[in-house]
Amino acid sequence: MAGISDRPFRQLCRDQGAGLVINEMVSSKPELRNTRKSEQRRLRRDDPEPRAVQLLGNDPADLAQAARQAHADGAQIIDLNFGCPAKKVCRKAAGSALMAEPDTVARLLEAAVEAVPCPVTLKMRTGPDDSHRNAPEIARIAEDAGIAMLSIHGRSREQKYAGSAEYETIARVVGERGIPVLANGDIDSVDRAFTVLEATQAAGLMVGRAAFGRPWLFAQLRAALEGRPVPAEPDPREIMGFVREQFENIYSHYGNMMGVRIARKHWGWYSSRLPIEVGMRKEFNRLETIESQRDWLDRREADLQGLSQRHPEPTDQR
Repeated sequence: MAGISDRPFRQLCRDQGAGLVINEMVSSKPELRNTRKSEQRRLRRDDPEPRAVQLLGNDPADLAQAARQAHADGAQIIDLNFGCPAKKVCRKAAGSALMAEPDTVARLLEAAVEAVPCPVTLKMRTGPDDSHRNAPEIARIAEDAGIAMLSIHGRSREQKYAGSAEYETIARVVGERGIPVLANGDIDSVDRAFTVLEATQAAGLMVGRAAFGRPWLFAQLRAALEGRPVPAEPDPREIMGFVREQFENIYSHYGNMMGVRIARKHWGWYSSRLPIEVGMRKEFNRLETIESQRDWLDRREADLQGLSQRHPEPTDQR
């Protein structure tokens, strides 16, 4: 989620009903904590509550110091990332690579919990690989260390994002532990949300990739879980409303050069939900300024006037 769940996107998801949003993952290494990228991701005290920061690292002293700094900056929750499967992270024995190192996990968790007075939570996977699903062991270590809540992605490190998430391991952790557990992985619809809750008996759900270009998913999930009518999928003009809101916040947050690049990334997800030709979607990625992107979106909005369906109705070929 690093590079995606930035302040503009988190705010939009929160507005749509997400109960908790977490700052982008930040390294606990001292030499990386104060880079321009880390500074841009740093929590602000005017961020809405509850303010949660996610930290990545494999050194107890570094992790403890990073947690103290985040708490001093205003964090009310410290989330530790033992779930990221990216090669550049796992090569440094961090993220989901730690699932294979229970002793190191214990030292890291104890250091973080002792460092701050606020709750410390843990994001993890089912295990290093499918033949070694040791999430129950890591969860026991976490609870013993004082971790307040677990979020478990239903895939192993080896799987990354391939195949389908499995929920049996999450259900086992829920049954064995006394702290709240959130289920994560492939929660992309209201039906799937209820299926996962039934299968795991988890205290709640964590949504990640399914919300890319689809922040209204949170409004649908919240309504369903609260027993209210579920909002329909937005039509093209409504989707463009989400685009414009998020992109204006992106431009304000990043400025021209970075703002244009970040907007391109999110446009890829949004545009796949719009009745716009592939070539025209790619045209947006060649635009170099905020104003040219705004003008281009103005023209596309005009093209979408009158459309009430997200995609054109299929032609009956019978």
